[in-house]
Amino acid sequence: MKLAFSTNAYLKYSFAEAVQRLAAIGYQGVEIMADVPHAWPAFLLEEQKQAIRAALQKNSLAISNVNAFMMHAINDPRQRYWHPSWIEPDPHYRRIRIEHTKRCLSLARELGASCITTEPGGPVEPGASWAKALALFVEEIKPVVEYAEKEGVLLLIEPEPGLLIEKMDQYLEFRQHIDSPAVGLNFDIGHAYCVGDEPAAALPRLAQHIRHIHLEDIAATRVHHHLVPGEGAIDFAATLRAIRAINYPGWVTIELYPYIENPDDAARRARHYIQNILASL
Repeated sequence: MKLAFSTNAYLKYSFAEAVQRLAAIGYQGVEIMADVPHAWPAFLLEEQKQAIRAALQKNSLAISNVNAFMMHAINDPRQRYWHPSWIEPDPHYRRIRIEHTKRCLSLARELGASCITTEPGGPVEPGASWAKALALFVEEIKPVVEYAEKEGVLLLIEPEPGLLIEKMDQYLEFRQHIDSPAVGLNFDIGHAYCVGDEPAAALPRLAQHIRHIHLEDIAATRVHHHLVPGEGAIDFAATLRAIRAINYPGWVTIELYPYIENPDDAARRARHYIQNILASL
């Protein structure tokens, strides 16, 4: 199993320092946050892209995924992770999400990454119809899917608690409207647990769609707050066994963005815990 770590926990470090630290801890790959301060694609100069390539090569790290979900650079006062979303009431605001995603697809191609992850439609407006919100999401994402096909990069949808697509059945309903080999699922273990999709049971059901996996722990309350694996209630032995059982060949990226004060400690403890379970299976 190929373990990577997301740089979104390293907001207080440059990309070069983040990858150096993660390589020293023992990770094989990194998920690049396509946002400030690491790789906001709208203002990323060619020499900065080359510096990213050089840092990865120097530390013998591969790219597991380009995270196009977060948009700290926009700093929307409502929620800087989710907004602007694919389903904003204002079409001009939706364009910001669309253009950002297209830039991330191009960046992934330029860096040699196989996939990017995006939000699953954003939060549904209070009182709005879920079906109409899904129809809008499909309408807005279709041209971006075509762009992904042209760039040769996978566009992965990441279900998330509180957003349009939370549960795996909702993802499958979305896929009834999008028929493209460029679209896949970023299966987030913690997000699935939050909404009652038990990871070990959901993984085989969604196996044909899974192209990347996020991993973190969640408390027994199922409140959406990322924890270091082993510090919550998820059964990781059963989950990792299920990942192996579906013969998943891709990356498993540990995502612990709440730990920006001491990301090294979180990355080290997470890797140690997961490696110990893998060794015991």
